[in-house]
Amino acid sequence: MTRAFSIKAILFSGAFALLAGQAAQAADLTVGANIGNVPWEFQDASGKTVGFEVDLVNEVAKRLGKTVEFVNTPFAGLFPAVQSGRINMAVSSITITEKRLASVSFAQPYYDSDQSLTATAKSGIKGLKDMSGKVVGVDTGSTGDMWADAHKGEYKFGEIRKFEGLSPAMLDLVAGRIDGYISDIPALLYYVKDKPELKVVERIPTGETYSIMFNKGDPLASQVNDVITTLKKEGYIAKLHETWFGAKAEDTTSTVKVMDMPKAK
Repeated sequence: MTRAFSIKAILFSGAFALLAGQAAQAADLTVGANIGNVPWEFQDASGKTVGFEVDLVNEVAKRLGKTVEFVNTPFAGLFPAVQSGRINMAVSSITITEKRLASVSFAQPYYDSDQSLTATAKSGIKGLKDMSGKVVGVDTGSTGDMWADAHKGEYKFGEIRKFEGLSPAMLDLVAGRIDGYISDIPALLYYVKDKPELKVVERIPTGETYSIMFNKGDPLASQVNDVITTLKKEGYIAKLHETWFGAKAEDTTSTVKVMDMPKAK
């Protein structure tokens, strides 16, 4: 009995120490991201998670004295994950909208964007006017998804097919299973720049701005917002723009201008 008890005690204490060690290594902030969303968050050749928003979040966390863990999450899953508290915040070129502000909070925006239509070079598609009766791909729950649904009748799309991120949509586009793909223009311009078989054929003006998303009313949102203000004043975010897009950010954009935290009207 004594020997059995001592062995159990040793095993228990070892297991407890292991769990305690794992808890001690847990990051201060868990950040949901749809990994594969170039150039915002994706894996490089070595498997490391990199990107514009990865650099931004890491710098924000550093300024707050916190550690970060990125959690790969489908785009549509970011919203319930942040609302339930499974993650502390979310990135993935998330557009600030009035509808979203009713249930989540955002820090000030740091990127101005529009939607776009991408097609294969050999398809002959030159814009939305050529998409009548065609199959268009979108990311589930994205602003591109919402735009395509709202304009389906106007452009007579044959079908709207939903994807969980850019990579599977691009595979289907190249294979001819869809005819066009509607998504954020910066990601698509970055993606196709070294792929002559693909072309961004039309910019779709939507006047979107991106930011970091939080649970509604989370005090962390205002803390991060203050850090973003500092990073803009220091020129850090403008430098990120040059690094990831190879061009200087215009002074009139949210990448450079300090802005207020968005609030629901």
